[in-house]
Amino acid sequence: MSTQHFFLSGSASVLPERLLEAFASIKALNAEALLARLPGLPAAQSLVWLSSADAQWPQALRQILQAKPDARVVLLSGVPEPAEGMRALNDGARGYTHAYGVPALLQEVALVIEHGGLWVGPDLLQRLVGSTNAALLAQQAVSKAQSPGTVTPSTGPNAWTLLSAREAQVARAVSAGRSNKEVADKMFISERTVKAHLGAIFEKLGVRDRLQLVLRLSASPEPAPSPTVEPKS
Repeated sequence: MSTQHFFLSGSASVLPERLLEAFASIKALNAEALLARLPGLPAAQSLVWLSSADAQWPQALRQILQAKPDARVVLLSGVPEPAEGMRALNDGARGYTHAYGVPALLQEVALVIEHGGLWVGPDLLQRLVGSTNAALLAQQAVSKAQSPGTVTPSTGPNAWTLLSAREAQVARAVSAGRSNKEVADKMFISERTVKAHLGAIFEKLGVRDRLQLVLRLSASPEPAPSPTVEPKS
């Protein structure tokens, strides 16, 4: 059975034309009608779209998840902001995207979420990468302090040893949350070269995006730099 799409309508939120173009059968419902309809539908067969134009969207999201904890919800924003996106995801939304995205993009968002994924824009992904890396580093520091000398087990080869020195530099910068342009400026190379390095890194480590890269690298302690050997006089 195909997914049924619903849009929460209200005085401040009107069904976007792009959403209607993407999903011709989408139904715009008010809060009362939506909350009455959702509990009787399997989560895998429904997707709810909210608009941040409605200042009460956080309350609406909570009500939807209280009525149906496994509901899949996407927040649309006319002016996407990382902080707003982070709040939506933290509150239980499965996606955050531009309200004026082209129909093909909105369909891709739905497809990803239907397959159990999350959808975030590039700016929010960069923020997530940086915060995830910082949290993992802090956790590792605490673990080392509590159990000095303990080696974290790894499920595969050390990721860092699979990378060239240049690729390791790029991976380190990207894991810190830097954009391709920032990495290019820092390393005095072109953005095209950064993308090429990232493609090679993703392929070598078997990851699909920056967030997976952070998680993969966090499971592998970075080797200490080789000591410099002074030439004998």
